[in-house]
Parts: sequence; structure tokens; C-alpha cells
Amino acid sequence: MDKIRIVGGRTLNGTIPISGAKNAALPLMIAGLLTEEKLTLENVPRLADVALLQRILGNHGVDITTAGKRNGDDPHAGQTLEIDARAIVDTTAPYDLVSRMRASFWVIAPLIARMGEARVSLPGGCAIGTRPVDFHLDALRALGADLEIDAGYVVARAPKGLQGGRIVFPKVSVGATHTALMAAATAQGETVIENAAREPEIGDLAACLNKMGARISGAGTATIHIEGVPRLRGARHAVLPDRIETGTYAMAVAMTGGDVTLAGASPDLLESALDTLRQAGAQVEATNEGIRVRRNGAGILPVDVETQPFPGFPTDLQAQFMALMTKAKGNSRITETIFENRFMHVQELARLGARIHLDGDTATVEGVERLTGAPVMATDLRASVSLVIAGLAAEGETLVQRVYHLDRGFERLEEKLARCGAQIERISS
Repeated sequence: MDKIRIVGGRTLNGTIPISGAKNAALPLMIAGLLTEEKLTLENVPRLADVALLQRILGNHGVDITTAGKRNGDDPHAGQTLEIDARAIVDTTAPYDLVSRMRASFWVIAPLIARMGEARVSLPGGCAIGTRPVDFHLDALRALGADLEIDAGYVVARAPKGLQGGRIVFPKVSVGATHTALMAAATAQGETVIENAAREPEIGDLAACLNKMGARISGAGTATIHIEGVPRLRGARHAVLPDRIETGTYAMAVAMTGGDVTLAGASPDLLESALDTLRQAGAQVEATNEGIRVRRNGAGILPVDVETQPFPGFPTDLQAQFMALMTKAKGNSRITETIFENRFMHVQELARLGARIHLDGDTATVEGVERLTGAPVMATDLRASVSLVIAGLAAEGETLVQRVYHLDRGFERLEEKLARCGAQIERISS
């Protein structure tokens, strides 16, 4: 099992290219099921989750090819995928595949929209109502789908097609909004989604669907209107830059000091997080290339944050920001309002010398003068990269184990950081 070795204490200087957003690429790939024509996606990141979703879609008969690979191509540039779903051969998404990635559950929407039926496993470890799969199902019911749970599978039927309707989410859900958009695009009549997620990835999916012939307005607001169309056609669409990767590297620069340009990043996608970094003492400015982040020798200032749906502070940057606050000059409070059990990185940060006290959904971080390198264990994707950020500033050697979590969401992380002066390497076992 691979490990990442870091010797801390070096500032970061240079340029880091920002990849396409994983959280946008996955629903865009799934949207390819909605059309018999070819969907071409540019700027797709090379990640383990993308490769896994290719396998899952292949199980349904989708042919996915990587286009335009040439000798000399920049390995950090996104790949182009051509998705051909003209022949869907199976409407069942089995447990052994869906259990490995929750987002694959979203195939239920395009399958029932196009084929009139779907049999999709519930995600592994999911009781309905936790990270609410029930919101997805309620959205499909609102559009006329007949649903039942059979031996751990959702069996969905709409033999006469889906019908437009009104969907009101009791709580903002990005995944359920993706499901509703894909299901409603070809439903008969008009659909209104209320309390929709406003994340940029929702807008990116809507933009791609509109290129395919959908009629969607209001994406990026709390109310989305969809006028169903009989069919969707092929299109070409570029995945937007990854705001979570952007914020992660911005926090790494704030942690270590230095001067880094995040090439291709869009500041509009994470204004709240960038404002928080400014409050912590980093200099952040938009440039023609992307975003420039700097911090001189001045100390890190403590800042209180509370995770919120977009446009608030992202839950997917909470662990990284906690790592930054471990070296702040004072105490900070971080409140997690989106997901339970998202403080699993706390005990591992403590191994590096961090002082963090948990009280329910709030962590109080007491800044320390120094962190010291140690062996640590990654528990999930965002937690694992928080350990990398802490290791970059810790004295001595930090060894991060279980880095397969990182490979799910960060493309060539150690290479990008090493190009900016970090002493970091992957050790293959």
C-alpha cells in the first residue's frame, strides 16, 4: 500500500495547475446515459473515482474512450473523454460497484428517464435518511416514478415516461439536485425544483445539459425551472476547475508561507474560503492566470468558521482549514453543520502535536508554536489531505499511510507540491 513521505519546513513557490473538478466530472459522465449521441467532456481529472465510474458505466454498455492523447501532452492537463451510450445493455447497477462510490447511485435518474426502468443498489453502509438517499427517491416519485426497495436495491419504473412536477427538498442536497436535474430534463412538462443546491457543480451540469438540448433555467439559485424535452443530443463540454483542490493548495501555501499561482483556478467558485484565508493573514488575489496566494513570515491568525452549503464555507475544506489553524496564534472554533463524523482527522493531527478539543459538532483548535512529524493514517479523502498540509509545516518527517484516499480526489498531489519546493514523495510498497 502506497505511502507519502514529507519532510516539513519548506515554503512553497511556483505554479500549481488546477485540475477539473471531480465533483462536476462525475455527474457529467453519468449524464451521458441520457443521450444516444456522443458526449465529449474536456478537462476531466485523472482520478481513481473517475476510473471507477468508467467501469460502472461500462457495466451498462457505455463505451468511453480517451481522446486526443499525444506524446508530449502535459500530464497535468485534463483528459478528454468521449462517452457513447447509444446502446444501454443493462439497467441494473450492482452492489459491488455502487458500494464503492456513492455518486454512482445517481445513474438511477438517467436510466429511468431514458429506459423507463432501473434497478440500483443502495450505497454501501447507507441507512435511508443518512446522507439522504430518500431525497433522491422523493424527487423521482414527484416525477411519477414507481419505486420499491427489494433486497437492498431500489427498483424504479416509469413505463410511460416521467412527468414534470414540483420537487421541494426539505434540506439542501447536492446529489439529490443532480438526480432531479437529470430526471427532469426529458420528463413531459415543466418541473420546478425548490430549495435546490446552489453549488457551482450544479450549474456546470445544467450548462452541459442545456448544450445537449435541455431547457433549464435558474441553476445556481434555490429555484430551478426545467421544461422537459423529448430527447437530448450529444455535446462538447469542459469541466469547471476544482474549487476544493484550489482551496486545498491555497491553505497549504498559507500554512507553509511562500508565493504560489494556482493556474486555471476561478475565485468566483470559492469566495467564502478565500475571504477566510485573507482573515487568517494570507494575501489572495485574482490574476489573469488564476489565483495568487502569498504569505510572508507573519504568523497565522485564528479565524472561526462554520461549514455551510454554497456559497458558504465548504465542508470539503473543513479538515484542511483545521490543519491550518493548528499553527494559528490563538484559538479558533470550527463548526461542522453538513456531515456528522467529519472530525476523524482530529486524532491524527494530534499525533503531530495539534491541540484540538471536540464538543459535539464544534472543534476548538488551540494554535501551537510547532508541529512535529510522525506516522499518521488517512481516514478519508479530505482528512488525508489535511495531514499532508500539516506535514508540510511540521518539523521532521511525516509519513501518511492509506493514501489511496488521496488518489480518489487529488491528481498527482505530491508531484504538484514537489514542483513548488515541497520535500514530498510517494513510496510504493
